[in-house]
Amino acid sequence: MTNDRAGQFYVDGAWCEPATPAPAIPVTDPATESLIGTIAAGSAADVDRAVAAAARAFPAFAVSPVAERIALLGRIAALLEERAEAFAQAIATEMGAAIGFARASHVPFAIAHVRAQMEVLADYRFERPAAGFTLCKEAIGVCALITPWNWPLYQITAKVAPAIAAGCTVVLKPSELSPYSALLFADVMHDAGTPAGVFNLIGGTGEAVGAALAAHPDVAMISITGSTRAGVLVAQAAAVSVKRVVQELGGKSPNILLPDADFAQAVPRGVMAGMRNVGQSCSAPTRMLVPAARLAEVELLAASAAAEWRIGPPDDTATTMGPIANAAQYARVLDMIAAGQADGARLIAGGPGRPAGLDRGFYVQPTIFSGVTRDMRIAREEIFGPVLCIMPYESEDEAVAIANDTVYGLGAHVQSTDPVRARAIARRIRSGQVHINYPAWTAHAPFGGYKQSGNGREYGVHGFEEYLETKAILA
Repeated sequence: MTNDRAGQFYVDGAWCEPATPAPAIPVTDPATESLIGTIAAGSAADVDRAVAAAARAFPAFAVSPVAERIALLGRIAALLEERAEAFAQAIATEMGAAIGFARASHVPFAIAHVRAQMEVLADYRFERPAAGFTLCKEAIGVCALITPWNWPLYQITAKVAPAIAAGCTVVLKPSELSPYSALLFADVMHDAGTPAGVFNLIGGTGEAVGAALAAHPDVAMISITGSTRAGVLVAQAAAVSVKRVVQELGGKSPNILLPDADFAQAVPRGVMAGMRNVGQSCSAPTRMLVPAARLAEVELLAASAAAEWRIGPPDDTATTMGPIANAAQYARVLDMIAAGQADGARLIAGGPGRPAGLDRGFYVQPTIFSGVTRDMRIAREEIFGPVLCIMPYESEDEAVAIANDTVYGLGAHVQSTDPVRARAIARRIRSGQVHINYPAWTAHAPFGGYKQSGNGREYGVHGFEEYLETKAILA
């Protein structure tokens, strides 16, 4: 990423300097803790300029032919594929994802969101007859999109693609902690021939740029992926102008292993699911609920699985787990590991301190606690790191009760060799998604949460419709 791009924003079809000079925001390499660059810090004036550009572009883009929007998404997807390696390298550098994981998951899954919206748009009926009226679906307007540092490109396409498909214009505020993949994405949008003003990018902090977007009277909708605290602040600011708010927030997802599950398969895969992306996924199944009579067996399997991770520099193709993405999150994870020990959970893998041979960087050992009870902090608070809690249960009813004993409700897993039994348990869990026996991921399944995990849905047609208004025409 050139210094010129990192010091600029993308507004109204061109790169531009900040409206008001401000100290640049430093960007740190999590693998070395060294400064790798800076980005421009946006202000309310920059937000005003970007929103104005999006508002000017909206009337024409909202009624643009569906075929043109499909073609635009196709060009975006093709450019993402063509530049996949550049994106993978940026993600590995800015947030520490192992390069192999960035290549195999971060970038392909991001592209899948664009392809999914092309499929949705090809079949969608924006106008349809109903009993005594005509139902019309129309683009909601200017959309502010706030994306996180943990899946930087993936979360951008999960929001930008459906907004573009719907005919909305957007202002994107990516995380200032992993900003370089977003700048590369702005280049893709430009080179794909996106009409001026349809896509705009303003970098900066949540306190400055995010707050200005949330409160802006000309923003019709705001979509945020982030912490529950950030989601609350955005919703409060957005309430004044009564804009639509879609939030994908925190999680503390359970993984129920029923007694008839194949434990030799289910436990190692559960450890992998909970710790992939260094545990920095809001839907990661970090509470493994197991029959009390099988606890010792599970502990052996889980500890063995944790030992399989290869921790090291993100640019090493042998690495399977890189560092935590930033200093603040690193401190949080270490604090939660200490809390688990203080509360009396049994440490069966990992623990405090860096892995052997790594004397700098935000590296954490893959850590597993067992004998975790509902009242412990590690069982209740989102850790967002490679820390797994094993919790025993005595009955299916108790397993469901433990699974639902959380302020969150984003994801859940059930493992069983009996599909009917697994589905019965899945229906009792209060969460937006339930995965049975580790199914393949799809960009079409709606994703979002119950309770404090958020409002609204992303992905597929359900995510697409969040960007639409509903009109009834009676004649």
